Amino acid sequence: MKDKLHAIFKKWVLMHRYYIITRFYFFLKQSALQSFFMVLIFVLLVIFINTFIIDVNSLIKNITETYSPPIVILCFLFSESILGLIPPEIFILWSSKLAYPWLFLFLLATASYIGGAISYFIGVHLSKTPRISKYIELKIRKYIINLRKWGGLFIVLGALSPIPHSIVSIGSGMIKFKFSYYLLWSLFRYLRFAIYYLIILKVL
Repeated sequence: MKDKLHAIFKKWVLMHRYYIITRFYFFLKQSALQSFFMVLIFVLLVIFINTFIIDVNSLIKNITETYSPPIVILCFLFSESILGLIPPEIFILWSSKLAYPWLFLFLLATASYIGGAISYFIGVHLSKTPRISKYIELKIRKYIINLRKWGGLFIVLGALSPIPHSIVSIGSGMIKFKFSYYLLWSLFRYLRFAIYYLIILKVL
């Protein structure tokens, strides 16, 4: 038992040293600050629009009356599969105004999770085309480097923070990160949606 605990402690010390050397903790701090400011900017923007431009609740009500929930969720799934074109916060705000907000929040988080998996396989497919693969790798170079350095922990950051989840997913596919582990780490995407929903609920 003592030997096992000693081995675990030794492994933890080595990992801790590795994260210090590779500046993971510094990057984690930066990501946390970035997340905080992104949430703050979004909240202030919503308050500004709601106060000076248009009643946000009326706008969301108009969207829900014009477009059925399956259409909105499919639109979000497409966005999350192709580089996360539309900020998830807009859809989270939409779900908060529905009759069953937690149900639709769960469906949105699931759409994002599935969209990430689709992006993963886009990355796998791109890796098989050398010319395109080299071009994409150059474009998302910093994400590829961080994935190779920190693996699953970087996928968690991509799921939780403003780091584009879709791009991290494409990068994971391109470097052939084990898919089962990718799916496991990406589950933190659900936590992100719950946190943002609770923040939005406090504002509107």
